[in-house]
Amino acid sequence: MSQGILGLHHITAMSGIAQKNVDFYVSVLGLRMVKKTVNFDAPDVYHFYYGDTRGTPGTIFTFFPFGDGPRGTSGAGQANITSFSIRPESMEFWIQRLTNHDIIFSGPEERSNNNRVITLRDPDGITLELVAHDGAEVRPGWQDGPVPREHAIRGFYGVTITVKNHTLTSALLTDVMGFRLLEQNGRRYRYEVGEGGPGAIIDVMSQEGAQYGRQSIGTIHHIAWRVANEDELVRWQTILANTGLQVTEVKDRNYFKSVYFREPGGVLFELATDPPGFSIDESLENLGTDLKLPDWLESSRSSLKKQLPSIQLPVFER
Repeated sequence: MSQGILGLHHITAMSGIAQKNVDFYVSVLGLRMVKKTVNFDAPDVYHFYYGDTRGTPGTIFTFFPFGDGPRGTSGAGQANITSFSIRPESMEFWIQRLTNHDIIFSGPEERSNNNRVITLRDPDGITLELVAHDGAEVRPGWQDGPVPREHAIRGFYGVTITVKNHTLTSALLTDVMGFRLLEQNGRRYRYEVGEGGPGAIIDVMSQEGAQYGRQSIGTIHHIAWRVANEDELVRWQTILANTGLQVTEVKDRNYFKSVYFREPGGVLFELATDPPGFSIDESLENLGTDLKLPDWLESSRSSLKKQLPSIQLPVFER
């Protein structure tokens, strides 16, 4: 039986200095490094996966750290904001934590459903939100990081994209991919998919006059949506191709299989399988501690380690 698209799987962005990226997402935001590997398409660049204790789909924020490369610009045809879930009781904790780390933020701002939102930027200028909402405690965060478990980030709340023509994007989301329009607020259209709620939300900003973004350091590369297994992935590959979209062949990313395509507004989407997950080559206890390579790159391990910058994972007292 078809299960459709289930929600967010991961979001991938492009960052600068690798160590700064690690220090911010692990030491400040308290996400776990669940996998340290390389960009399979450019293996001289790391691919970091951050998430909850287990690396659960819907919690995974990933980065390609390119070092001192050119900076990108955020605009139309891109995902622009990554939103995380926190408990309402954690808002004051996060205000104090960001203040203590000298991180500039705005808010909290009241949003729909009585949610309160803090907006901030990471070291490379990527816009993030911490959304305090009822029910966030249902999803656990990283249990053993620097943030007390009761205040930990609980995975994605949603993602915001900007497009010039909302109509075409909306048609793909609702008529093809199974999303439902939840609400419209001015030029912002909110959709959900699967069971809905946090982790299954996309906001589409319709800005006809916006400039297209330039993809490089400090921008989001793509959004990945969850599907249950490879059979579902292939089914969706066919459905999307039949609409006229250019869909890639199935890619084996070791921890999931996936296909890529651009929605009509230019944003790069991916569909990714839940299995096999991040524990196929490391124990749960040791996730993210060693450099992991696909079999076809193992023969190049020594040369790759010389090319990749050295990084140190933060160590926390338990």
